Amino acid sequence: MRATALLVSLAVVSLLPTAYAAANEPSAHALQTLNHQTRQLDRVHNVIVAYDGEIIHEFHQGGPGVASPTNIKSLSKTVLAAITGAAIEEGIIESVEQPMAALFGEHLPAGLDPRVENITVAHLLAQQAGLERTSGSNYGAWVASANWVNDALSRPFVDEPGGRMLYSTGTSHLLSAALTHASGETTYALAQRLLGEPLNISIPPWLRDPQGIYFGGNDMQLSPRALIEVGELYRNDGMMEGQRILPEGWVEDSWTPRGISQWTGDGYGFGWFITQLAETPTYYGRGYGGQALYVIPERAMTVVITSDPTPPSPGGQFQQRLNQLVEGLLDAY
Repeated sequence: MRATALLVSLAVVSLLPTAYAAANEPSAHALQTLNHQTRQLDRVHNVIVAYDGEIIHEFHQGGPGVASPTNIKSLSKTVLAAITGAAIEEGIIESVEQPMAALFGEHLPAGLDPRVENITVAHLLAQQAGLERTSGSNYGAWVASANWVNDALSRPFVDEPGGRMLYSTGTSHLLSAALTHASGETTYALAQRLLGEPLNISIPPWLRDPQGIYFGGNDMQLSPRALIEVGELYRNDGMMEGQRILPEGWVEDSWTPRGISQWTGDGYGFGWFITQLAETPTYYGRGYGGQALYVIPERAMTVVITSDPTPPSPGGQFQQRLNQLVEGLLDAY
């Protein structure tokens, strides 16, 4: 699937090829309504809708365009999960049950709580490491530390590994470090080789920590069209043009709730939130300021929304506004 719809104006594009006409395809009226509702949200830059493997609609009202890289903030966690799945398919990681410590090897610092040995790749993916969060009020001190990995690993345990979901970018950064140490390649190189090349998308370099580990779970730069490709990879069960990129069963595992978000009540799997919109199972990744990737398999739809990522944050209610945009699209025909 490639971006076949062209942006012929800065305001809106809506292409509805007759070959894809079907009962569940969003109608012209539904897409016009989507545009109207999006215009009420000044922070939103782009909305893209793909149906049955083709982009049928693009809306742009500010900021980088649909083909330009943009900071996707914590939506990076969803992309990092895809890179991890591709690394398992490649044999770099044995399985999600492999201990993180085995991937770190000699790079694991001494003097850590013995429970660190119990943290698995699955726990990192599902935000269940058990370590104190580095997000929220702890974020500033964490990124100001001299060694992000050691700081995250040295945090006290507030739950056991595999316990409740503790949303923490430090946990995702440990996953990036584990990928780097296990492969001997940077996370960026893995992203390019295992995801960018097979999907034919550009993944530019992004921020590194003081030790050179690419930031795990934040500040990646992808275009909205590139994000559509990531969503389509999951909608197609890890396959793209006959090539298996993610392991068999990876998508089902990723979309199986392992914890619950304390802020939204939605389930969380491997880098994906799990909910229902318009009584339809929906899987989404999200990032600060209004970055979102939705996959709705029952409707053969993938939706990307990008927004102004600069502070201040519009808050959790803004994510609900984005959910309502997608819900309105699913409700309308």
